[in-house]
Amino acid sequence: MIKNIKVLPNKLKIVFSNNKKDNFLNIWLRDHAKDKSSWDARSNQRKIYTAKLKPDLHIKKAVIKDNGKSIDILWSDLTTPINYPSIFFKENSIYKKKNFKNIRIWEKKEITDEVYVNFEDAISDNGFKTFLNKLYKFGFVVIQNCKTEMSSVEKVAKKIGYVRESIFGGLWSFQSNQDMADSAYTQDELRPHTDSTYSNDAPGLQLLLCCHYKASGGESIMVDGFKIAQKINLLRKDLYNLLCDMEVTGQYIGDGVFLQAKRPIFKLNPNKELIQVSFNNYDRAVFRANDKKTLKFYDAIREFDLIANNKKYQWRRVLRPGELLIFNNWRILHGRGSFKGERKMSGCYINKEDFDSACRMNNII
Repeated sequence: MIKNIKVLPNKLKIVFSNNKKDNFLNIWLRDHAKDKSSWDARSNQRKIYTAKLKPDLHIKKAVIKDNGKSIDILWSDLTTPINYPSIFFKENSIYKKKNFKNIRIWEKKEITDEVYVNFEDAISDNGFKTFLNKLYKFGFVVIQNCKTEMSSVEKVAKKIGYVRESIFGGLWSFQSNQDMADSAYTQDELRPHTDSTYSNDAPGLQLLLCCHYKASGGESIMVDGFKIAQKINLLRKDLYNLLCDMEVTGQYIGDGVFLQAKRPIFKLNPNKELIQVSFNNYDRAVFRANDKKTLKFYDAIREFDLIANNKKYQWRRVLRPGELLIFNNWRILHGRGSFKGERKMSGCYINKEDFDSACRMNNII
């Protein structure tokens, strides 16, 4: 709610009911008007020609309406006022911080049976939001009682968004195959990592369905990358800052492609909040810095990788046929124990923005 306002030469000063204050520039407010001439409510697109707004645009009059629920603003280029709801100002205050209250940063001992859901519940209209909330909260979920066929992967993916195409295809199946130029196709241990560090836009979600298992070993491993970041930030702030600032190059060479991209291991948003963990020691490409920074980089990734491979931070489970593991590739590192025998998996990727969209549509974020 809005308590008080003051019209200034080029901005509007607002005092909220909690006595927090913010100033909103005239040009910004006019650009975000949602009257019929400025905004297309059907398509949620701006109609106003922003470049035509005059630099000397000003507020003729501003009035608080409905006991602080909105403000009517009469602009110098209009003859009728435009209404701005108080929630608009609150949601767009530069002092508002992103709310991560729904995220549970965890280590192994904090994971309970809450991460397990039933397939039919996950894709049902009533159960989908609960499933999605758990996925957002913990960063991974195990969906049980799936049919051991590709259609199960596709149904879950399409409930969230759509299947992402990659160098591996859209929907894919794999088992150990020495002809493939990727460590995932071996029977060796895979230490915790994130996928597609060689992609400018790494997949947001990965789905892995166990279709066949006649083997020993092969535990799936989940590690909360946000927990690793939290730990390093607490113990070695200098190393944390390096991992936020130093771009690391990832690459994929093989199967007729040469892919390469770079970004920090800890990617922050403009508010210095962690939004992505990106670490894959297998795919790290050659790059150099000065000697001092290089030595510190190796200190930093040593700290990171030793935490990631500490079983205190690892959730482990041998997936059985009909169990589908879905996880946030921007947060969760995944790995696999070595195994002997037959193990066939099916899966796909989903874009990060589609996961975020599903969460927004269900009021999770």
